[in-house]
Amino acid sequence: MLLAYLLITGVYAGVRLPRQPASAWVIAANLLAATLALLVARPGLGRLGQVVREIYPLLLLPALYPALDILNDFGGVATHDATVRRWERFLFGGEVSRSWWQAHPSQIWSAVLHGAYLAYYGVLAAPLVCFLARGRIRDARRLVDWLIPTFLICYAVFLSFPVAGPYYEFPRPDGRLLANPAARLVYATLERGSAYGAAFPSSHVAAALVATAAAFAGSRTLGACLAPLAGLLAIAVVYCQMHYAVDALAGAVLAGIVVGVGTAAERAGEVGRSSTGPTEPPPWAGAEAR
Repeated sequence: MLLAYLLITGVYAGVRLPRQPASAWVIAANLLAATLALLVARPGLGRLGQVVREIYPLLLLPALYPALDILNDFGGVATHDATVRRWERFLFGGEVSRSWWQAHPSQIWSAVLHGAYLAYYGVLAAPLVCFLARGRIRDARRLVDWLIPTFLICYAVFLSFPVAGPYYEFPRPDGRLLANPAARLVYATLERGSAYGAAFPSSHVAAALVATAAAFAGSRTLGACLAPLAGLLAIAVVYCQMHYAVDALAGAVLAGIVVGVGTAAERAGEVGRSSTGPTEPPPWAGAEAR
């Protein structure tokens, strides 16, 4: 999936290259990413190399996400916000992301929900760090195997159906709602690292829910700790006017599909392994995994 995505976006960048010179950086980055994917597939890697092989797709995401801004011509592409806003009004009877915080302004909830929005990075990283630290390679691999399709599907939709989102479409919340450190940090982060056209579906909601499900599959305690954060984040993206409610709903649906398909594939693999006998985990796996 990763190599297919790199190929498609590389071709897309090549087509746009004559009128968007920055697309050359996307092509170069994609070639480097593909080279890394081929290198880590080689046998005979040391322990560090084998760990990198498990997690390298996640390490590429900080390069793939900013590339969306280049491929969407830094906001020069036509967006489909009018369509998504019609869906919003049809499903929810109004534009929730515009009206919610105005109807129920709360400095306390603003601080809590902006904090939950920031917790997104921790929700993704915590299971990976915990599983690798405990030698739970199978659980770490599940997390990566579920997260990468989630992100790639979102990124593909961002390119084929760009939606700017309420962050760009509506006036920003007033100063009272943003008068807390968490809100100020969120807006400072978005000003430096937001990709235009990346609203539908909400990759924040989709990835947070998928990471929580993968954490729960490996450790119910860890999953239970992350679940409240993921739930608050799904609310925060709408209340804090980062996504339309339809974006959050689509992200939750995508998460459910990915987890369902991933769980079914894992069970099918377990049936296949049981029919051929037990397999020995790699020697670099921890004692618990063995």
